Parts: sequence; structure tokens; C-alpha cells
Amino acid sequence: MAVSSDSMLQKIFAKSPVFDSNKRVFGKPVSISGGAISCNERNLKSKGKIAVKAAAAAADVMGLKNHEVNLDLGFDVVAERELREKGFLGMRKTKLVCTIGPACCSLEDLERLAMRGMNVARLNMCHNTREWHRDVIRKIKKLNEEKGFSVSVMIDTEGSLIHVVDHGVPSSLKAEEGSVWVFTAQKFEGSRPFTVQANFQGFSEGIMVGDELVIDGGMARFEVVERMGNDLHCKCTDPGLFLPRAKLSFWRDGKLSYHGLPTLSPKDWADVDFGISEGVDFIAMSFVNDADSVKDLKNYLFAKMSKSIRVLAKIETLESLQKLEEIVEASDGIMVARGDLGVEVPLEQIPTVQEDITRLCRQMNKPVIIASQLLESMVEYPTPTRAEVADVSEAVRQYADALMLSGESAIGLHGQKALSVLQMASSRMELWSREENRQSALHNCQLGGSLSDCIAEEICSCAVQMANNLGVDAIFVYTKHGEMASLLSRNRPYPPIFAFTSDSDARMTLNLQWGVIPLLVDLTDDMEANISKTIDLMRTNGMVKEGEAVLVVSDLTATHSTSTTFQSIQVKTIV
Repeated sequence: MAVSSDSMLQKIFAKSPVFDSNKRVFGKPVSISGGAISCNERNLKSKGKIAVKAAAAAADVMGLKNHEVNLDLGFDVVAERELREKGFLGMRKTKLVCTIGPACCSLEDLERLAMRGMNVARLNMCHNTREWHRDVIRKIKKLNEEKGFSVSVMIDTEGSLIHVVDHGVPSSLKAEEGSVWVFTAQKFEGSRPFTVQANFQGFSEGIMVGDELVIDGGMARFEVVERMGNDLHCKCTDPGLFLPRAKLSFWRDGKLSYHGLPTLSPKDWADVDFGISEGVDFIAMSFVNDADSVKDLKNYLFAKMSKSIRVLAKIETLESLQKLEEIVEASDGIMVARGDLGVEVPLEQIPTVQEDITRLCRQMNKPVIIASQLLESMVEYPTPTRAEVADVSEAVRQYADALMLSGESAIGLHGQKALSVLQMASSRMELWSREENRQSALHNCQLGGSLSDCIAEEICSCAVQMANNLGVDAIFVYTKHGEMASLLSRNRPYPPIFAFTSDSDARMTLNLQWGVIPLLVDLTDDMEANISKTIDLMRTNGMVKEGEAVLVVSDLTATHSTSTTFQSIQVKTIV
């Protein structure tokens, strides 16, 4: 595949606001010749030199067969199967998160979910014991090690909420209109009819007769009709499903009348320590209202030498929306918990709020998960409603990084079918978006403050533009900690992004990034050797074919280089 280097690069970089028509980058002279763009920062105030090279060149890799390959591609078996069956452009880019519960906690069930495309397993620390969660985590790691999967693990903290300890039956029940229930913090053995035990001793403090009690974000509603000491007698005004450990919230005149516990309770901190000891990849914080709580947890993880664990903030309160930008900036990712958020935000505003959060996260290069009630009907029924499929497709159209199943997989009767619905709906909408050329309408703001960060952003932006314009089959990125892969993902390219890294933590966290297939490999300082080895191994295993083209990007720095960072773009064809 031949590329006219000078004209192609002139054309692409001419469109960039950073590279002006007088061949200057950030006010400094650049030269474009021989298919390379270079910028020497020798005259800048910075002490180091930065050399940037973007080379688009056709390469014949036929001679790689005789190259000695001692590199093992850490390919997820599901991604490998998808590549063989559908080719590069048929690979799903939206990631899938499954909540693990009693309906899917066996080794066999977990393997079935992994085979159907589960990228991240979520464990809700509101439910079950730590011993139960430990068993599930070790089963997932066993599958990763023995069956070749690459499923990341997320724990979700309980956060500042009041929830049900016991409502009298082991499973869900129907709260009928007009029925009167007693809500109490009193501990008792067994069960009592129409009696609900809350988890927090002071749950009824400040609650008045006439206040509204909302169950699980609107699954059922009650009116407080009488106070008896610390107990509340409540009449059901809106019948609905009452699940075990359902969340409770109290409202007065359209506003929350009780704001609950701190963001992280003593139990949450103990759960965080549990997550650290078990080597989880993500911690999702519930009911985050400001950036400080996120920073506190990240500082704690850093002090515990667990900075590789990524912290996700759950957006589920009006206060979190009011401080959204600072929360997104402080966190490593966002979960849009639409169920609880829908209690505090008018229902008709949820679609636009979801889209605004998704757009902001992509702009700020933070992965975003759309969660809650995606396929709620599949908790009981084997097929979703058409409205639910439309809801899933809209989240994919908005370029959310990931979709999440909650009760559908944790307690539902058809969790594996629900996961298949997400897989099929997301793949179809991604194909439509590509056919409609929707990526061309995306615009990104500048994130980096330093020259090197700005250059990395421009390299990735131009690489994606080149990949889309040239119609390459895949993007290969060789990255130390995943930053370059994340920047590429931010631009939502047509071809999939194969991220080669020698950092196992980076591999697992990249599982949440849109369009990224992370591969754990043993990389060296010699970039050409890395490229040759990986392409040769993929071709030997039948994963690349003759005539296919890949665009190669790297942020690796040679260990012997102290003052120069080398970043490159190359286009290679398989001959």
C-alpha cells in the first residue's frame, strides 16, 4: 500500500488548529519532508528535547517469517474468535459490564457470560458477604488464567444510602396499593409480614408524617402515615416490585428530606481494603457529590501502593450533576446510575442528562458506563421490549464506552440472553454509525497542559483521521501505561484499536475503553522489532490477512533516551 507521504501529511496537518499553515507547531518551526514531520524544541524554555515524527510508509512484512518470535500475544479468546469470524471492522467496540449475583455466580455461568462478551464483572458490595465476593473474584481470575479470557473486576461500594435488610421473603414481592407497612431499624430473627428492616439505626430521624418514601428509584412509593418511636408506618400509594436490599429515599415537597451517610462509610472503607487485597481493577463509588471524596479514595489507594486500581464515580444525585465537571476530572471514569438519578431529576430530562454526561466524559477522555434498567423486563422475560432495545441503541449512538446489566444478570432468569441482546444491539448500531460517517462530527477540546501532552493528543487525533481516510483495517498502538490507547479511543475511530502493552494493570483497565482490544505482550526498546513480532505472530495465527493495512502508533520511549520522546505514525500493509 503506497502512501504519498508529503501531500497526505500536509493535507491532514493543515486541518489541525495546532499546526498552522506556516509549518509552525505551538509557535515553533516544523519541517515536512520525506514523509516525516519533525519539530525540535531545542529553542524552547523546556530543558528537554522533544522530537516528533509522523511517518506514513508502506512496508512489506513478507520477510518477517524468518524473524525469531519469542512473543506471546495475550489475546482474549472472545476477541480472537470475533476477529476470525467477523474481521477487523466487524469487532464490537462498546464494552459490556455484568453485575454478578446469585443467578450467575457459578464457574460455569461466569464462563458463559465471558464467552458472550462480558468485559467487566461488577460486584455490588451491598449484597452478599465478602467471602462470597472473594469466591467470585477468584473464579473470574481462574477463568482468565486457564481459559484465556480477559475479564476485569469492579467492586461497587454501598455508599450513602439506606437500604432494606429484610422485607420478609427471600426474593422479590409485590407491594399492593393501600397496604400499610412498618419500616424499622429494630433487629429481629425470622420475618414479619408487612415489616421492613432498614440497615441504618437513625434512618427515620427528621422524617415527618406526609413525607414520601421511594423504593429503588420509583419501583414503589409509600406515604408516611404515622411515627411510632423510631418506626415508620407507611401506606403504599404506587404499587410495584419490592426487591431484597432495595434502596430507600425520603422526599418532601419534591426535595430529598434525608441526605444519608458520608460518601464512604466505615463498611465502604473495609470493602475498599478487601478490593485491594483481592486485586480488583476498578472501584465504583456510590453517591459521589463532589470531587473531594474521589480524591480521598485515590490518595488512599496511592498510599496503599494500589494506584493501578481505577476509581469510577457514580452520578446518581442532583448535587453530583451540579459539580459534574470537577467530579469527572477527579475520577478515572463515570457510571451514569440512571435509576437513582431518575429519582432526583425529572424523568423527561434523563435522556439529555445522559447524553451531556457521555459527551463530557469523551471530551475529558474518561470512560463512561450507562447503567440501570437497560433491559429491566428481562429480569423476568426472555425477550426485551422494543423500547429497551431502542434505549440501548441510543446509548451506543452517543458513543458511551460501556453498557451495564444490573438485576438482569445478577438475579434475572435470562442474564445470558440479556447480554446477547446488548452485544447484538451495540454491534448493529456501531455499523450504522460507521455507515452514516457519524464520527466525522465529533470534536474534541484540548486536554494537555504541557507541550508533550498536546503533541500526544494531536498525534492521536491525526492518526485516527488518517486511519478513517485511508480505510485501514486496524490501529496498532504500542503503549506503556495505556495513555496513547485511551487518546485514540477518545476519537472513536472506524477500525478497532489493538493496544499492545507489557503492563498487566494497564491491560485490565483498558477493558473499559471504547474500541480498545488490550493485549499483554513483552515489549522491548526496539519499536521495529515489536511491530515485526506482533504482526508476524498475528499473521501466523491467521488473524491478519494479505492485503490488510494497519496504522501503527507508539508512545514507548527507549530506556537509553533521556531527553527525547519519539512518537510515530506508520501505515503497514500485509503482503
